[in-house]
Amino acid sequence: MNDITGHLLIVDDNKVNRLLMSRSVELLGHKASVAENGKIAMEMLSSNSFDILLLDIEMPEMDGFEVLEALKANPHLRDLPVIVTSSVEGLDNIVRCIELGAEDYIPKPVNKILLNARVSSCLEKKRLHDEQKRLLNRFATAEVAQDLQESGFSIGGKRLTATVLFCDIRDFTSISESMSPEATIELLNMYYTLMFDAVSSQGGIISLMVGDGLMAIFGAPKAIENPAQSAVSAAQDMRNMTALLNEESALSGQPQLKIGFGIATGEVVAGYAGTQDRAIYTCIGKTVNLAARLEAYTKVAGVDVLLDEETRKHLADPDACTVIPSVDLKGFSKALNVYAL
Repeated sequence: MNDITGHLLIVDDNKVNRLLMSRSVELLGHKASVAENGKIAMEMLSSNSFDILLLDIEMPEMDGFEVLEALKANPHLRDLPVIVTSSVEGLDNIVRCIELGAEDYIPKPVNKILLNARVSSCLEKKRLHDEQKRLLNRFATAEVAQDLQESGFSIGGKRLTATVLFCDIRDFTSISESMSPEATIELLNMYYTLMFDAVSSQGGIISLMVGDGLMAIFGAPKAIENPAQSAVSAAQDMRNMTALLNEESALSGQPQLKIGFGIATGEVVAGYAGTQDRAIYTCIGKTVNLAARLEAYTKVAGVDVLLDEETRKHLADPDACTVIPSVDLKGFSKALNVYAL
């Protein structure tokens, strides 16, 4: 039996095939429901939740190709994993299924061992995808949730010292122009998955995501021992993870990502901004503006990580930074010394 179990919808116009496939799925530890054609399957998908669709191609009323097209056009169903199980032969048909969004194609008669492997893989992908969606759509990290539980919700903020990190993908517009929208979103999802992990593992939270850029806070709402060091360590982790991602992308001819980071430490006003109906945990102030300006200046300086003086002072090894003297940043009346990591 699999560690991850799911609810599978089996779509096949042949009653014997439906019964045999249902038995195979249930013996693997999953729940099975059936539909005798694509039209009935779409009706069931509109009112029930399924983890995987096992789809035949040749069916009356609505064939498998039409089902795949309908799923692809439906924003609520397009991410549902589909495994085509069919006796339809020909490479063109297999390619068409994959192009329409099918995860895999298993010829009939279906090999039970292969089916088990494909179902397990799809369930794991769906679990990861669902988790990504939850991470991208919710603002309540564990730290924010704890703060809400302990302090309650109210619009407003309080002054505290924190470290703010901004990061941004270089030339993302030109990168996205060379990719399909689906591939662009998938690239961003992978990127954000890595960035979220790097930030959260160092005690920070993601406060803002705008396109290919994000803002992270270290030291709020939960105090940590050294927010400056944590932010710099997160940037180093993010840089290393991006390098590994680029190695994998190079094997498949995907574009390489270059990221710039700006990090600043100081007083901020942190709290919930928005309305009683919709709010985010964020921070504002001169420190936030400085981190944003430093991230933008990395393009001018030709480096990928820039810090302010206050951040550098709190590092375990301040001498690991190279000073860039007398930098004029927009919105700041005096030239500043900034540091490249």
